[in-house]
Amino acid sequence: MACWGYLNKWTKVQFITHTSVLSPSKRIILHPQQRCAFRKVQKKPETRKGSHEEPGRPPGDVAEAGLPRKDAPGPPHPPGMPPRNPRRLIKPLMFTVGFTGCSFGAAAILQYESVKSRLDSLLEERESEKTDKFQTHDTAHWHNWWNQLSDFQRQVILFMSVMDDMWSSLSEGQKVATGIIAINAAVLCCWRMPSLQRSMLKYFTTNPASKTRCLPMVLSSFSHYSIVHMVVNMYVLWTFSTSIVSVLGREQFLAFYTSAGVISTMVSYVCKTATGRLHPSLGASGAVMTVLAAVCTKMPEAKLAIVLLPMFSLTAGNALKALVAIDTTGLFLRWRIFDHAAHLGGTLFGVWYIAYGQELIWKSREPLVKFWHELRRGMSDGGRGPPRDGRRGGGGKGGGQS
Repeated sequence: MACWGYLNKWTKVQFITHTSVLSPSKRIILHPQQRCAFRKVQKKPETRKGSHEEPGRPPGDVAEAGLPRKDAPGPPHPPGMPPRNPRRLIKPLMFTVGFTGCSFGAAAILQYESVKSRLDSLLEERESEKTDKFQTHDTAHWHNWWNQLSDFQRQVILFMSVMDDMWSSLSEGQKVATGIIAINAAVLCCWRMPSLQRSMLKYFTTNPASKTRCLPMVLSSFSHYSIVHMVVNMYVLWTFSTSIVSVLGREQFLAFYTSAGVISTMVSYVCKTATGRLHPSLGASGAVMTVLAAVCTKMPEAKLAIVLLPMFSLTAGNALKALVAIDTTGLFLRWRIFDHAAHLGGTLFGVWYIAYGQELIWKSREPLVKFWHELRRGMSDGGRGPPRDGRRGGGGKGGGQS
């Protein structure tokens, strides 16, 4: 949700509003800025009969709209200032509430399935241990099999073994962070493909003035155009991933992280609409700030060191206060380096969730888990065949009871 300046620097575009001749759905049109010393001479459009251009009017406005000058309404809005429309926030607000609820609901079901699969695997391991006691392992067979492999196959097996050892050495939080980093790296590569630029601007950047406002609230949390921007965000996520996953668990953390990205974007939408600065944003900074704020709230006495200044350290509580002060100042002074509204929204959501949200949302999942358990048991019972205990066709209503 931050560093929108990287995107504006790359696209080199400015927003121009044509409310005098265009419909409300086509008010924002991107025009490339002139960055060289020479300018192309605009061709004089052919005027239709009945349409006359007035002096001081841009030559292409009448031809572009296909309407005479007398049909135009009042004066246009200033360039780069689309009209504020708070109604455009209703749909993103509904999407934020629905997505957050569905995320935590799906996380509760995934946690149930994960615990169930672990129990099933433990039972299978015990059964396999009993059968392995009566089996002999022929090491000579495996030695001959290894000798029959080529050098390339051996190198591949050794490489896979090393990677498996490295993966096993990671904590649960680092494994989750690795998946998130991989997704962000893939999206970063997509930004470098010219054929995908239009789709990336539409779905992987957030702007309350855009037609597509809901889906980018999720996708932009995994989108970075600048390599430096992505490295900084993912480094912070990697640093605090072990602590936050140990507190919340893998499933709850995934719901917490994705919901944080959507909520921080919603706060950014509100501030942009209120101030009229409708510029695009992208990045995982809002979600990362939520993770950082949650860890600092849970462990306020933990010592944190600055990356570039390792000789200085401060407590997590003081670091959180400093971040809130910086983002609040940037929001009121309208600093344009970062999306401070998204940062502040993510930080406040992280503090609220650790203080009240976990008790309110996650610990109230028991009815949903019970419903899912009964649903799965009903589906499994419905797929069974007739009973095999000789009581087929009991002949009465009580014949099927156990």
